[in-house]
Amino acid sequence: MQRARRVVIVSALGYFVDILDLFLFNVVRQPSLRDLGVPVADSLMWGMRLLNVQMVGVLVGALVWGILGDRVGRLRALYGSILLYSIGTLANGLVGSVEAYAVCRLLAGLGLAGELGAAVTLVSETLPQRQRGLGTTLVAGFGLCGGIVAALLAESLSWRACYLVGGGAGLILLSLRLTLHEPALFMAAQQESVRRGSLTLLFATASRRSRFGKLLLIGLPVWFVAGIVIAFSPELAASLGTPGVTAARAVLCSYLGVAIGDLLCGLLSQWLQSRRRAMMLSLSLLLIGLLALLRLRGLSPNGFYLLGFGLGVSTGYWAVLVTTAAEQFGTNLRATVTTSIPNLVRASVIPLSLLYQQLLPSLGTIETVRLIGLGTVALAALALWSLPETYHRELAFVERDSTS
Repeated sequence: MQRARRVVIVSALGYFVDILDLFLFNVVRQPSLRDLGVPVADSLMWGMRLLNVQMVGVLVGALVWGILGDRVGRLRALYGSILLYSIGTLANGLVGSVEAYAVCRLLAGLGLAGELGAAVTLVSETLPQRQRGLGTTLVAGFGLCGGIVAALLAESLSWRACYLVGGGAGLILLSLRLTLHEPALFMAAQQESVRRGSLTLLFATASRRSRFGKLLLIGLPVWFVAGIVIAFSPELAASLGTPGVTAARAVLCSYLGVAIGDLLCGLLSQWLQSRRRAMMLSLSLLLIGLLALLRLRGLSPNGFYLLGFGLGVSTGYWAVLVTTAAEQFGTNLRATVTTSIPNLVRASVIPLSLLYQQLLPSLGTIETVRLIGLGTVALAALALWSLPETYHRELAFVERDSTS
């Protein structure tokens, strides 16, 4: 039990640093680009470009760290990812041009891709079935407070100092992670005569392909809200007649809501003994929140922040989603799936932002957000409706070539 507690605590700290480093760019985007000489009129364009570069790194890292986690060990892959994103984040604080900024965001994104999947895999394979959901909920609930701290840092430190703090925290985390051990389930699976971390095996059957695709669709609304609505909240708020909104405070309020929502959704899934029903309730609340945000005009900045908090609560099914991903697949593919699913969802901000930019000139900000937002919620609800329930599933199984 002491070992299990240590895994939960260190995993929660790891995800905290992951979110802190990931969202530093969102909260320091405007001052950093201004300091690097980017005109105010080009801030949105460059912001989306840098965000997409970061997400390209996340997309590549999603495959690299997950496959390595299944083949050579969860912890070995994790150490490499922490070291890479710590160095990349530290380097962000030293850049002198937007081109160098882009390279550093790419490296940071590549490293950050390995953290959440490893944390959920470690906790899921260490804790017994009845405590698994609670463990991953605590990891996500505390970890998502990293977004809150990122916003607070941006309010009190220069953008360069924020990156130096984030990178330094990653190196401290690396020293803590050295005290952990591989889960017994992973060690047992090493003795099985099966392929590990194989994309060919993952997509070999229609059932696996279907489950993987549905998990991706369920996560789309989370990163539409975080990566577009909240990240570019100053521009959206201005279109709604609410000037003076800052990205740092919007992220602060939103991620306070996300942290609370993750705890509530995780506890609800335990009470209902159903991952699907808990996530469906969150999606219903998100639909209400998006409709309210886009219908209200002339809000005060505090009113906009309050709505951002509500959106955060409604997207707080992130931990339950990643836990579900871990439960859907066998031990020889689990790290690949739990690392790739959240990061592919994160990287979905690339096509979503490109679609946003494509529709913006003809539809305007409000209609563009409404169309994409309602579309992602509808796709997520349809995918969730047909996804198998996994609450009671034991994880001591592997995926074989001849099974679905």
